[in-house]
Amino acid sequence: MSVVEIKQGSSPVILGLPHTGTYVPDGIRARLNDNGLILADTDWHVERIYDGLLPNATTVRATFHRYVIDANRDPAGQSLYPGQNTTGLVPTTDFDGLPIWKEGEAPTDADIAERLARFHQPYHAALAAEIARVQSIHEVAVLYDCHSIRSEIPFLFEGKLADFNIGSNDGATCALEFERITAEIAATAVGLTSIVNGRFKGGWTTRHYGHPADGVHAIQMELSQSSHLKTEAVPFAYDEEKAEYLRGYLKEILTRIEDLAYELKTEGN
Repeated sequence: MSVVEIKQGSSPVILGLPHTGTYVPDGIRARLNDNGLILADTDWHVERIYDGLLPNATTVRATFHRYVIDANRDPAGQSLYPGQNTTGLVPTTDFDGLPIWKEGEAPTDADIAERLARFHQPYHAALAAEIARVQSIHEVAVLYDCHSIRSEIPFLFEGKLADFNIGSNDGATCALEFERITAEIAATAVGLTSIVNGRFKGGWTTRHYGHPADGVHAIQMELSQSSHLKTEAVPFAYDEEKAEYLRGYLKEILTRIEDLAYELKTEGN
């Protein structure tokens, strides 16, 4: 199985999908405990949420699960949120702080090095190549990193998460206008909540690639799973009605982001 799926498009927008994959090689799967085998921390159905919303967008999707290795973590293992509970490059617990590996089967340093080479690096090589390709066409590229998470996880954050969690590392990873239009559209969604640079400010991918001065903009959207799932537990079923409502706002966001990218290209000429 390929560790990354790429669909090349002609738009200046690239959709990153690092956490929708559920592939776990047999040798790794055998080391997971019953809790780990649930794969609870998947970004369930996010690829379906975004499918067709921006037809000409490029998509880069990791097929492997984040328990194999997290494609949105610093390969050096540095925490994105120092002092706060989080999960690492190769998680040892789930988002509730519960172990996911059998006794004595937690990944070793050698395991992590092997998974970096086999999974993490190919995903980011593909993503970097698509950013470069798109920028060579348009002079600008916009990476929109697609995520979701359960709306209530006491181990990671207090209370209930907003439905739209927009992250730009406090404005460092994209031109302010991208953040502004995303936030303005999200705020119009009746019955859904939104926040900018709250608990989720953008993961390693957003922070690594987002260099607006160089023409590469990156923004992360972390959706609450209550916005598009019937329940945020097994079987993590898709809710058609909720999802279609949500998709309308996401389509508007992506369309405006694309329009703005074309405007920036024009201004640069």
